Amino acid sequence: MTATNLSSTLHSDIHFEHPSAFANSLDSSFAMIDWQAPWLCHLHQLSYLSKTIRQLSTVKADSSNTAKIEKTPDIIAKVLNTALQQQSERTQQPLPQTKPSLNNQTQTLRFVSQDALPEGEAYESFIGTTGNIPTRDNLHDLFNGSIWLTFPKTKALLNYYHMNEIAVQGIGGSRGRVRDTITVFDENGAVLVTADPSIGEALVGFDWQGSLVNPRDKWDNPKQLNSGAQAAVYIFGHALLEKLIQPRKALCAHSIVINVTQDFFALSLPERLRYLDQKVADYMDALLSQPEVTPRKLSPLPILGVPHFWVANSTVSFYDDSHVFRSGRRRQT
Repeated sequence: MTATNLSSTLHSDIHFEHPSAFANSLDSSFAMIDWQAPWLCHLHQLSYLSKTIRQLSTVKADSSNTAKIEKTPDIIAKVLNTALQQQSERTQQPLPQTKPSLNNQTQTLRFVSQDALPEGEAYESFIGTTGNIPTRDNLHDLFNGSIWLTFPKTKALLNYYHMNEIAVQGIGGSRGRVRDTITVFDENGAVLVTADPSIGEALVGFDWQGSLVNPRDKWDNPKQLNSGAQAAVYIFGHALLEKLIQPRKALCAHSIVINVTQDFFALSLPERLRYLDQKVADYMDALLSQPEVTPRKLSPLPILGVPHFWVANSTVSFYDDSHVFRSGRRRQT
């Protein structure tokens, strides 16, 4: 189904002429989102999404809207569907689709109520066979949907590998090394993109001085993109984004390194993200195809140590905390 065919359906999902009619459907945690936080800049460019969530989380409903509130469940799914449609129209690209596995066909992605997931069916299988992404009205699923909007090819690729593993191993108490790796990256991942390979090499080697401190002037500022920059981090993990609602120094991402040419940093943010989506999908495809892949293939990255992410890290002593910035190299697995 094309974007045009779905247009009227998606736009009819939800209307915000009177946002107070929907406010009580979102709990107070949504008002805690700082959409200007540097680690959210790649999501803030989804302007409809951030604007609408901010609007819904700050207005107050009055008693005359009680009936409307009770009739408007699944607010996050509806907001995400509208954002999905607007993004498709803005970029003049088809709506994103699943990557078909086994005998499954390609499906156009759409956010639906959590209640649409049949009892006993795996979440990933339901997405892979229907294109429907079960979504609850909570922060976790808002950020999950935001990453689907930002990295649709990568998310579809991860779902593809889930489907393949489920077909072989079924659903049991243990996910196995491939699905464990997917889950860690999906929930807690980050992408270091750099035009200076030494920065990525230093990160993988737990060399915080060589990756985060000494080359600080090479790091991009998410709020002031610099075509001369040579390193930037984009958060992929939706659980990590949820944790960053209340930032703590100890928060650690599990990262991958994507090497690019300097031309990458001359791109606009939407152009960067579209390019990066394909590069990350290709990287994860290669990683998950390895015979002995484990989550240990992902590099630890104390996320508030990323230059320009946190005011306190402008002081070199910030990185002296050995409980956060640990030494040592990863053992071979």
